[in-house]
Amino acid sequence: MTQGARTPEELDALFEDAFVLRDPAALGPLFEARALLDAGGPAREARGREQITLLVSTLWSPHFTYVADPRRVVQAHDLALVLAVQGTSVVRRGADGAWRYAISLLANDRQTKEEQ
Repeated sequence: MTQGARTPEELDALFEDAFVLRDPAALGPLFEARALLDAGGPAREARGREQITLLVSTLWSPHFTYVADPRRVVQAHDLALVLAVQGTSVVRRGADGAWRYAISLLANDRQTKEEQ
């Protein structure tokens, strides 16, 4: 039995769950080992599960959350492009059948104090 997301849409929902629950153990496995997450430019870019988990944990606040709302999924075999309100992602189905993020551009309008 496959653990993890069975569809690209389910992957987005699992990301929302991990984000809302602030659960780093649930977040990491949603990304490929060498995935890229961009949460607003080079200063907010992370590569690999560990760095991605650290970056996402800096976004956890009462003022910002992630809501899964994929508007369109374009799929070709084991690759999919997920277009959502809060981001755009390239996801891939692994040999185990689970979908994981390969590249994720997270729409994050939140500015740090340094940027303001």
